[in-house]
Amino acid sequence: RAPAQAARLAGIDPAGVTDRAALARIPVLRKSDLPAAQKAAPPFGGYVAGPAGGFARLFTSPGPIYEGEARATDPWHMARAFFAAGFRAGEVALNTFSYHLTPGGWIMDGGLQALGAAVIPAGPGNTEAQLDLIGQFRPAGYVGTPDFLKILLDAAEAAGRDASCIRKALVSGAAFPPSLQAELAGRGVAAFQAYATADLGCIAYETAAREGLVVTEEVVVEIVRPGTGDPVPDGEIGEVVVTVLDEAHPVLRLALGDLSAVLPGISPCGRTNTRIVGWRGRADQTAKVKGMFVRPDQVAEIARRHPGLGRLRLVVTRQGEQDAMTLRVEAASAEGLADAVAASLLAVTRLRGAVEVVAPGSLPNDGKVIADERPVG
Repeated sequence: RAPAQAARLAGIDPAGVTDRAALARIPVLRKSDLPAAQKAAPPFGGYVAGPAGGFARLFTSPGPIYEGEARATDPWHMARAFFAAGFRAGEVALNTFSYHLTPGGWIMDGGLQALGAAVIPAGPGNTEAQLDLIGQFRPAGYVGTPDFLKILLDAAEAAGRDASCIRKALVSGAAFPPSLQAELAGRGVAAFQAYATADLGCIAYETAAREGLVVTEEVVVEIVRPGTGDPVPDGEIGEVVVTVLDEAHPVLRLALGDLSAVLPGISPCGRTNTRIVGWRGRADQTAKVKGMFVRPDQVAEIARRHPGLGRLRLVVTRQGEQDAMTLRVEAASAEGLADAVAASLLAVTRLRGAVEVVAPGSLPNDGKVIADERPVG
């Protein structure tokens, strides 16, 4: 019933999409394309069948991208992530994500409410007021970015105020390096990561096993080769593509632009769903070479023209004050291959470049298909 979804499903019988192979035949929708689609067909780009008034709340996030929150318990499926992080019913949680226009605060709030916790809707900033709230309500848990948690704990220590009630945290929205993880643990806070986005809610979450992130039950995660919709083998880094079978706002193969990989095996914590390794960078590796944009999907097209190749990596450098490209390709045999691939490189990108044939398995498993190695500045 949603016109943009109907266009994507042209020639596809939805009833036949019963496994991952069938799902992979649906074209991916790139998150970076949503702002233009929503501007052309407000408010949701034709990807939602019902009216905006059918949602409980309406938001905007940077892009801008407009989202609706379904009328449901835990509409962003966050409760499992909180439970895995040790949050329990009857506890108090300090939520420092924003409740203003963006969905972050409400995403977390919904999960905590479903779990039965009491929520302090503190929002970000205003450290002094946050410390007052901590002193009054004694929250057991913190929700927000990891760096703001450090700011709060540092401020409490500097002011001689007691924030020792906070013993657990669910953090998201910013990098959480091992050094900060170790510092928070040393201060008595068990902090766990959640991989969540403003348009999807929780995608995956950390557990006590501390081995990757467990994909939440309500979503389907695929890892695809950047620039394509083609799934890669488990363990190989690629772009995260997410499907959410939400009747109010169905999401079919949304490519997020993040890089990750499936972590083989089952978590020692006992949860049996798929695990991913966590964030490994951005998949949008578009580079401007000699005034022309070169994109990951163009590298994928070259690979399609030469079946049997392994990984491909287009390296962009500077030689003699000019941009230069070298396409490295994995292949068992190099005879005649370099010239053929070089012709495809020119045909697809309209730019000349060198081709270097390397041994299978020799290129890094980091999800990069375009490596811009030109000096900055």
